[in-house]
Amino acid sequence: MRKPYVILIGSASGIGKSTIAAELAKQLHIKHLIESDFIRAVVRGIIGKEYAPALHSSSYDAYKHLRNKSRYEDYNELVSSGFDEHASYVIPALEKIIQRAITDYDDIIIEGVHLVPGLIDTDQFREYANIYFFILSSDEESHKERFVKRAIQIQRGGKQLDFFKENRIIHNHLLRQAEKNDVDVIKAESIDKTLDSILAIINKSCTTIKLINTVDEVADVINIIITQNNGSLEKVSYNIPGFKEPLIRNINVSDVASAEKFLNKINDDEDKKEYLSKLYDLSDYRNTTICASNRERLDKIIDELNEKGYVLNE
Repeated sequence: MRKPYVILIGSASGIGKSTIAAELAKQLHIKHLIESDFIRAVVRGIIGKEYAPALHSSSYDAYKHLRNKSRYEDYNELVSSGFDEHASYVIPALEKIIQRAITDYDDIIIEGVHLVPGLIDTDQFREYANIYFFILSSDEESHKERFVKRAIQIQRGGKQLDFFKENRIIHNHLLRQAEKNDVDVIKAESIDKTLDSILAIINKSCTTIKLINTVDEVADVINIIITQNNGSLEKVSYNIPGFKEPLIRNINVSDVASAEKFLNKINDDEDKKEYLSKLYDLSDYRNTTICASNRERLDKIIDELNEKGYVLNE
């Protein structure tokens, strides 16, 4: 039998993980979708407040129950440590749920703030399941807007707004942990864009094409691949005459923000732009690996690049 899918979606409160997880479950026809908050409620019923006060607090104010607070270097570390302790009581139960899903060959999606890279041990399941772990990110302004919108919609959530600073600390802590533990970070944009970014990793439909665009046309190439079609640029290799091996550059640009950052580095630095121009002059074409959420979307990207004359067809 095939390995079941185990998809974990974590983020700080108010990023939109519940919405994304629900839509992903629909697209992948996965019937088991679990929120870590429900598991926390069960664990609270087993472990009393007197034994685990951090568990019986919210993720953003669990730091208040840490002992020896003076040993933490700053407020960020204090809040992050309190959050980790809060999550650590829930994670063993989440791991048991994952194990049960694997035993029953069931696909499962788990979403919640308690999915902390480095604390939950996904390596123990990799032999038996297709594990995908995502952390959703958001800029501060968009994050606050989501908090306000949700508070208005459900007529509660004011307390979380009062602790917005702490939620941002948790957000940044999760991003650092994701980087340390090779967990994919997905920028939470529109639902469609976020889902495409996730599906591009799960389905991972990729190909390598030969591009012949100029340096001045790089922005248009990136616009077609990323902005218009939610694809990603993985790597570029330059076949330079006189060199036995190609020069390979890992790009890993997969969202609009990272694309803009990449383009700004080229356009704002004359030395880098000149260096890139020389590479383009030395190589007749560039083997470029691009990926998309499915084969149909990938073919669409190639067709649009072809229409602009950016692809070398031999």
